[in-house]
Amino acid sequence: MNALIDKLKVWPQYLLPHYLLTDFMFFLTHSKLRVWKNKFIRWFARHYQVDMSLAINEDLTAYENFNEFFTRPLKPESRPVCPDSNCVACPVDGTVSQAGVIDHESIIQAKGHHYSLAQLLASQTEWIDKFRNGGFVTIYLSPKDYHRIHMPIDGELKQMTYVPGQLFSVSPATTREIPGLFARNERVLCLFDTAAGPMAVILVGAMIVGGIETVWHGTITPPHGKRLAHWRYSHPDTATESRRVALQKGDELGRFNMGSTVILLFAEKRIQWDSHVVADAPVVMGRKIASRQG
Repeated sequence: MNALIDKLKVWPQYLLPHYLLTDFMFFLTHSKLRVWKNKFIRWFARHYQVDMSLAINEDLTAYENFNEFFTRPLKPESRPVCPDSNCVACPVDGTVSQAGVIDHESIIQAKGHHYSLAQLLASQTEWIDKFRNGGFVTIYLSPKDYHRIHMPIDGELKQMTYVPGQLFSVSPATTREIPGLFARNERVLCLFDTAAGPMAVILVGAMIVGGIETVWHGTITPPHGKRLAHWRYSHPDTATESRRVALQKGDELGRFNMGSTVILLFAEKRIQWDSHVVADAPVVMGRKIASRQG
């Protein structure tokens, strides 16, 4: 029965105009019309039971538009970052979708659904080789969650790739029903060099996700591209590469303008997931989710 309900929820998404709906939501969430934005923010906070006591600015009417409220910063004391140098901190508030070890190049999406590293990483051989048999965790951000993304461990950015794709919802029901969902949706791949070896932080777009931003690049979407785009970092003396970007554990990395999913990848035998990092478990930004090995 549950499988039938999931199918009924998901099949209309194949017919919906993903980009049109997403662009319309982007317009609405950036509207500064006070009557509209205040009513929408109040409804949203009440409906999703948003805890505004955690926000730096607790006044719902003080935000310039809905998106500013949605990406609101939290009080630093509400999200302490695990201080141990061997600790891998959770990058976001959310719920674990899946976590574990990559089976050669196969990653579990949900029961009965897998996708490959090649699909996820847009067939970039250099990246695939780094994460074969490595560790992964997929974290879903619900509408009520904090929507800024933070560094799990100290690292230096090496590459970033924008991958065009669909904009299916990334809700649990959709994850259970649409094969290869995270490898089909639009996404931004960020490759870091860390003390735990290579680490990929993958920001997956979704229906009505009005934009993906990083702190070093700014807005990446919209507009929604049609082709792969690549950026390399760390060598500002060359015309084809950008400035050095080094971030400490807990530093803000980026944000979703509306909610989505983050996937972390680590190389083989470089991290050990904590026992609580299992499917459907809630996680909180800054808390330990893994230990660095070696």
